Amino acid sequence: MPSEKMKRPVPRHESLFDKIHRYRGVLFVISIPLLLIVFVLFFMPSRSPAAGVEEYEFNNRKMSPNLKDVKRYAVIFDAGSSGSRVHVYCFDRNMDLVPIGKDLELFVQVKPGLSAYASDPHAAASSLLSLLDKAESVVPKEQRSKTPVRVGATAGLRALGVEASDRILDAVKDLLKDKSSLKSEVDGVTVLDGSQEGSYEWVTINYLLGKLSGPFSETVGVVDLGGGSVQMAYAITKADAEKAPRVSDGEDSYIKEMRLMDTDYYLYVHSYLHYGLLAARAEILKVSEGSDSACILAGYDGVYKYGGIKYKASAAASGSSFEGCRSSALKALRVNGSACTHMKCTFGGVWNGGGGDGQKNLFVASFFFDRAAEAGFIDPALPVAKVHPADFEEAANRACETKLEDAKSAYQRVEEGNLPYLCMDLVYQYTLLVDGFALERWQEITLVKKIKYRDSLVEAAWPLGSAIEAVSLST
Repeated sequence: MPSEKMKRPVPRHESLFDKIHRYRGVLFVISIPLLLIVFVLFFMPSRSPAAGVEEYEFNNRKMSPNLKDVKRYAVIFDAGSSGSRVHVYCFDRNMDLVPIGKDLELFVQVKPGLSAYASDPHAAASSLLSLLDKAESVVPKEQRSKTPVRVGATAGLRALGVEASDRILDAVKDLLKDKSSLKSEVDGVTVLDGSQEGSYEWVTINYLLGKLSGPFSETVGVVDLGGGSVQMAYAITKADAEKAPRVSDGEDSYIKEMRLMDTDYYLYVHSYLHYGLLAARAEILKVSEGSDSACILAGYDGVYKYGGIKYKASAAASGSSFEGCRSSALKALRVNGSACTHMKCTFGGVWNGGGGDGQKNLFVASFFFDRAAEAGFIDPALPVAKVHPADFEEAANRACETKLEDAKSAYQRVEEGNLPYLCMDLVYQYTLLVDGFALERWQEITLVKKIKYRDSLVEAAWPLGSAIEAVSLST
């Protein structure tokens, strides 16, 4: 009889196929996520940069390599009455400024301005050549044919008259055609009208402050005192814009509608020709009709030349006087001498825009900043300063009590050619703010030369606003 051991069945060797078959359910469950992982890894782009290309950070944001190369440039010439300047800007695809070298713009200037060459258009155009060379040197060669270039002449050229200014503009167009590889626009060389200059300045300052794309009440108003004209611009409501007085043919409209960063703005803009700082000197000297002026520092007897015309500029026997000069400034501004046919006026019968939230926070630029720094009541090393119109009044009183011989040591930052007119300039600036624009003596205003944008300082000038428009139109 066989033993129990002999009766026990012999185990059969199980093949791999048999094992897979037996555990097929478990394997199916495990394989699904594994296959999904393999699929994602296979089709997902590699995170590591291509050979020779590195990721980079801008403002703490990692940008993909292809965005690094999406740059657009703009070259803008500011042909002002006191000199010519060139600004070169570079934007990324989001219209954020990106550095050109170490700075967020190239800025170079020369003196005098185009209007100083009234009888020699070729010399006027040639005065821009050094600026053009420096501008082109920072634009990559492959980008130059796509980079818009604009030349915007302001009040100094407007004062020459149409015939003289057209000859100069034609010469500048020829210069760009013959000497430049940049992209010239059909109307890229022009005399800016007041509303263009003022609106571009408003765009520049609010762009740099990060105020665009929000409600108009959060924007700031702008007063820009140039050499030949002064501009005021601020945002108002649509309802107030619809109440704007109609202007005569040939005059600039009070309202400029702009769509910026998906937001509609209605700007009150007005440019006062003949009331920039250098032009206002001539207007004030006209009041004295060739006699001695209470605005000229004691000890000076000379001639002031503006727009090709000479004006007697001699101190009164008693020297300069704040009150006497202020009287002349009020007459020059025609604060009370012109009937206001609109709701409310600034000076010279000009509508004031109605005021409102867009004007409450006022940024004041150009010669206001320069004279304040030269008079010593702001730090010239700082890009902005909070002041009041009364600070100009106080500085004007000190300047008007100073003789020319003492002014050289008392005001060492003032150029020698401007010293005789220091009393006049400061009195005019105070009068313009308080009587012209009806600001309170102790209203806080911000004097601005440059604005901090990211980690850099950018010139608070209208060319940036023009550059933003130019780049937008060229894409």
